[in-house]
Amino acid sequence: MGSAACARNRDYEGFLSSLLLSSEFRRSVFALRAFSVELAQVQDFVSQKTIGMMRMQFWRQLIEDIYNDNPAHQPIAIELWKAVRKYKLTKRWFLRIIDEREKNLNEKAYRNIQELESYAENAQSSFIYLMLEILGVKDIHSDHAASHIGKAQGIVTCLRATPYHSVRRKVYLPLDICLLHGVSQEDFIRGSREKNVRDAVFDVASQAHVHLEHARSFSKNVPLKACPAFLQTVVLDDYLDRIRQVDFDVFHPSLQKRNMMLPFYLYIRSWRKLY
Repeated sequence: MGSAACARNRDYEGFLSSLLLSSEFRRSVFALRAFSVELAQVQDFVSQKTIGMMRMQFWRQLIEDIYNDNPAHQPIAIELWKAVRKYKLTKRWFLRIIDEREKNLNEKAYRNIQELESYAENAQSSFIYLMLEILGVKDIHSDHAASHIGKAQGIVTCLRATPYHSVRRKVYLPLDICLLHGVSQEDFIRGSREKNVRDAVFDVASQAHVHLEHARSFSKNVPLKACPAFLQTVVLDDYLDRIRQVDFDVFHPSLQKRNMMLPFYLYIRSWRKLY
């Protein structure tokens, strides 16, 4: 499967935002998205941790081979190799994403919001740093914004995946916030929509909102050419707005539906060069 097809099938929102990039960058960003999707799916599709770690080692070796100018004969590897050569992408960001995804194979709940933020910084912000390199942006304000957007994305992803994980008797939401509101993992597994569960969800969602506000505090100093790397904020805003409308009921059926207006929102934000 090609990089664009992989992104379209498994990361539709990321695929949409990538379509709005200038054609010279699009192919490389699709390769990045395909790489990210493949890593994310290891946890979902591999039942044994040992096999998951073997998959992570496969991707780690694939990156090493790319940087040794000896890419594997595999579609994503070839496209990543071209991107690495063309834009001098930093190897450390790729390895940080792999290392963090591998750590996450332990399938334990985050002990606190800081642990979730650390995961998000390594797995999500690193991806945005690579996008900035593709766009030719070397700027400290952009890096700060990318860090906060990545953290917001990690938190929102954790919230969005809660119904999916709960059905599989897994809960990843930060334990400290759950304990604060007297919420047990069993409450999430049962799909509880009680007020204390919604209060815990509110606290987690609020932290994502805080990171988006922090990211936007740098907007006056962020160069315009960095903005395409931050289009994911449209998706995050959309989810946070929709969960607020259902009073932070993370199990509300409306949250599982795709927002048909999202392509329009992405286009407008892209056209206005805002994030």
